[in-house]
Amino acid sequence: MNLSERLTARRGDAVLVGQPAAQAVPAASAPPEAATPGAQAGTTTPAPVARPSRSSDASPGSPGGDALVRLKDRAASALFERMGTRLNDPTMSEEQLNALVRTELNHVVEEEKVPLSGEQRQRLMRDVEDDVLGHGPLQRLLDDPTITEIMVNGPDAVYVEQNGKLTRSTARFTSEEQLRRVIERIVARVGRRIDESSPLVDARLADGSRVNAVIPPVAFSGSSITIRKFSRDPFKVKDLIAFGTLSPEMAELLRACVEARLNIIVSGGTGTGKTTLLNVLSSFIPEGERIVTIEDAVELQLQQEHIVRLESRPPNIEGRGEIGIRDLVRNSLRMRPDRIVVGEVRGGECLDMLQAMNTGHDGSLSTVHANSPRDAIARLETLVLMAGMDLPLRAIREQIASAVDVVVQLSRLRDGTRRVTAVTEVQGMEGQTVTLQDAFLFDYAAGVDAHGRFLGKPVPTGVRPRFTDKFADLGITLSPRVFAPPPPRPAQR
Repeated sequence: MNLSERLTARRGDAVLVGQPAAQAVPAASAPPEAATPGAQAGTTTPAPVARPSRSSDASPGSPGGDALVRLKDRAASALFERMGTRLNDPTMSEEQLNALVRTELNHVVEEEKVPLSGEQRQRLMRDVEDDVLGHGPLQRLLDDPTITEIMVNGPDAVYVEQNGKLTRSTARFTSEEQLRRVIERIVARVGRRIDESSPLVDARLADGSRVNAVIPPVAFSGSSITIRKFSRDPFKVKDLIAFGTLSPEMAELLRACVEARLNIIVSGGTGTGKTTLLNVLSSFIPEGERIVTIEDAVELQLQQEHIVRLESRPPNIEGRGEIGIRDLVRNSLRMRPDRIVVGEVRGGECLDMLQAMNTGHDGSLSTVHANSPRDAIARLETLVLMAGMDLPLRAIREQIASAVDVVVQLSRLRDGTRRVTAVTEVQGMEGQTVTLQDAFLFDYAAGVDAHGRFLGKPVPTGVRPRFTDKFADLGITLSPRVFAPPPPRPAQR
């Protein structure tokens, strides 16, 4: 009885002692009747128990689909047993581990003695490698550059976002246990943990993609993963102009705002591209300035050389050792920063960030969740109140009006595209109200094309912001076209 037979017997599959593995598992290339248990009349040999296939590569009705799934399960289990602790050997490089896994996997497949075609063998090897070294069924989705988001709602429900649209993927997990193994592998690599006492976790992949995982008992229908993928080659400003997210005139204005050390808040809803735009704005920071970035999970991909990256830390299993964003913002003030970039403000750290902006740390950047520039100001007020300081509302608004210079609003339109829909100047206070003035607004009146895609683009309002006076003092020039009114739209007959 070879290793795979012992593992199969341990899991309860019906395999006779001494029966060859090729008889226990029908070959994928066999005709349909041979792949169906009990199809051959007169046989007295117990057939293996058929389990429904959840593999993305073999449909339930395909010949040998169940057999390939069982073969993959046995091969993965046998490989784990052969490798043992070597899978977690810290002295072994990634290349050495990959080579060792492929060598051991070849031995496991040979021991199975199952006739496989070249294509089936390659697919089996790839699937097992993904289970052992990668992220299982999600690995091919992660490798697909056209997929921007992956959403797992349980072992059987995997959705992806492509071209701004949500579709259901054919990828499946064989069980809740396999899904949990993938989650634990992701969070362990960044020093986080997830269990019943701490069922929520934020983490990141090696390429910087953001991961959020939720497990039972909080996730009622099975463990859930949401992966926000980021481009391996960070988007540049020319890419956002090509996508239609920015107009060239708006990009020129934002570059001047960053170089003039204006404090900028990027506002938008979930999935509108705030982090991507923050990356692009950060790329405008001149070389030679010291940048301190503060994030819950490191996502920013700044290209400058002089950068200090700070990441918050959750409490340990005893509930101690937590270091929040607010602690990092306060600590960053002692690190001699030229620029402070906060990935997102969502709590009391907003007060510390505003105070930093008001006390000599000009040119700071951050993001906030809001649906419009006016809502962004109101949200900042709420976040300051969450700091627990008993401040009057007028004092908070004066802090915001004095600290924030520009609000850049991002929206995800119904055609799936992400557009900057407003660039708004924070002018100051009038009575009890923070006054705002739009410099650019998205032209919704241009309509949509035959495919439902918006034809409009951000256009200048014709009002020149007051902060352009600072540009003149610093010798920063803007081309006349930046605030030129758009050409009149031809009259429709």
